[in-house]
Amino acid sequence: MQNSPIVKMPRLIYGTAWKKEQTCDRVVQAITAGFRGIDTAGQPKHYHEPGVGAALRILQAQGVMRDRLFIQTKFTPISGQDPAHLPYDPSAPLSAQVAQSLASSQKNLGTDYVDSFVLHSPLSQWSQMMEVWKAMEAVYFQGSAKILGISNCYDLEVLKALYEHSTVKPSVVQNRFYRDTDYDAELRLWCKHRNIEYQSFWTLTANPQILESAMTQEIAESHGKTAAQVFFRFLTQIGVVPLSGTCSEIHMREDLEIFSFELAEREVELFHAQLR
Repeated sequence: MQNSPIVKMPRLIYGTAWKKEQTCDRVVQAITAGFRGIDTAGQPKHYHEPGVGAALRILQAQGVMRDRLFIQTKFTPISGQDPAHLPYDPSAPLSAQVAQSLASSQKNLGTDYVDSFVLHSPLSQWSQMMEVWKAMEAVYFQGSAKILGISNCYDLEVLKALYEHSTVKPSVVQNRFYRDTDYDAELRLWCKHRNIEYQSFWTLTANPQILESAMTQEIAESHGKTAAQVFFRFLTQIGVVPLSGTCSEIHMREDLEIFSFELAEREVELFHAQLR
């Protein structure tokens, strides 16, 4: 089977990690500002899915229907969870954990399907990873998830093996975007050739040297934009889907304004040079 059908993914997604009790308000603000993609996870340690669900109910009352939003959640293996707050039974088989986690997410979010269901990180044992992926495929075939993906996967060989041995191919890779992994240059190219969407997180926080560089400042000034805006615009122009987790309404609007202009080919190449 080829990649599962690609859902229309927004080119910029709102990230809800670490917002805790502010999650509902921030999601309402983000969607009201114009975001149409929401990233969350079945990981109470870092995400507050019930807050996302509360926001979706408020937004629906305001006329923003579920089918106008791209909602992405994740199955987080036990290694990434707080043992005191789990969305599944840790003694259950991995396949059951996946099903329980998604059922918890669906209840939290108030939706019977998610647009994207992502494995939060590879498992250390290949057999366990494939057991989890097969359980995610079952969710896909049931119609509870439109596409599948993986996050925090920086080893291209692992991604290649997953692609080769899966029935439903990964349609999304979501990784931290930073210098330590050479900005996933080889991995991103591999994904591009297979129509796998590459999502970036920690995009601004991990790259102050780019945002503060004279080149970025000069390009930003020439367009009348901020350094963050031109960097985000560069990434969208080369096919990256950045996550923005800002809590500022001003920055939310600024993030969405990146589609009102385009960087010249020379400017794109200058940014590329900073990633090498």
